[in-house]
Amino acid sequence: MTAVVSNLEKINTMKMLDDRTIEIVKSTVPVLQVHGEAITRRFYERLFEAHPELLNMFNHAHQQQGQQQMALANAVYAAAQHIDNLSAILPSVRQIGHKHRGLGVKKEHYPVVGENLLLAIQDVLGSAATPDILAAWEKAYGVIASTFMQMEQQFDEQASAQPGGWSGFRSFQVKRKVKESDVITSFYLEPVDQGAIAYFIPGQYITVRVQPKDQPFVHLRQYSLSDAPGLPYYRISVKKESAIQEKPAGVVSSYLHEQIGVGDVIEVSAPAGVFTLDRSHDLPIVLISGGVGLTPMILMLNTLI
Repeated sequence: MTAVVSNLEKINTMKMLDDRTIEIVKSTVPVLQVHGEAITRRFYERLFEAHPELLNMFNHAHQQQGQQQMALANAVYAAAQHIDNLSAILPSVRQIGHKHRGLGVKKEHYPVVGENLLLAIQDVLGSAATPDILAAWEKAYGVIASTFMQMEQQFDEQASAQPGGWSGFRSFQVKRKVKESDVITSFYLEPVDQGAIAYFIPGQYITVRVQPKDQPFVHLRQYSLSDAPGLPYYRISVKKESAIQEKPAGVVSSYLHEQIGVGDVIEVSAPAGVFTLDRSHDLPIVLISGGVGLTPMILMLNTLI
């Protein structure tokens, strides 16, 4: 991870924005605070209208609930605040970079995102989005996108280089399916090619990619690994989500619970994630979770003892 951070610092040094561009971008911070979510909503509308195939890469429930729009609005707002020192948001960049790699985001996606983000800014702000503002944001987006692409490439190279590692998605077979409670079921997954699997740090997750027969698009979900690293299988423990407070039912969790059985094959990305157990100090460790969030906590606890 140190190598990744130092390389990103080099990127920021090599691709510094001019003072005028930084000044303009930072001047838009109050505007983004007010209109950021409207801009990201419009961005996703434009993106999916122009590139419906990208619906295969997004969490549709988060889209419907507005979580994706809010997350992107917060990320854009933070980038604008720290455009003169992007190293300040490296923790968030690393977290998003892990997500992007797990979802299969590629370099060629970034220009598409940039184009539609600028158009969304123009749509929402109208005449307030002056040519100078759009030009400044185009430059800023180029630096931000470069930072993400460099980081995600390094994550991908690190994952592929380790024993049992791989890039993209790999076919895994369900070897065991264990009902843990009324709502939680564990799935034991082994690679179809019978090769080695990558080591992981307690707290990391894998991305599961499935396409239920009644769904027009592929669905991807991240699930924490729930058994010890170093075993010949991965285990995920999945809570079956239901429709609560007008939110859509869990498409993927329901599909796994109801339609995936022993012997079935699903696609899985290599382990990723930054919410991991830090054992670099001797301080007491407190583990706090709610609901199915205890999944990574149990693994951390088992590792500690």
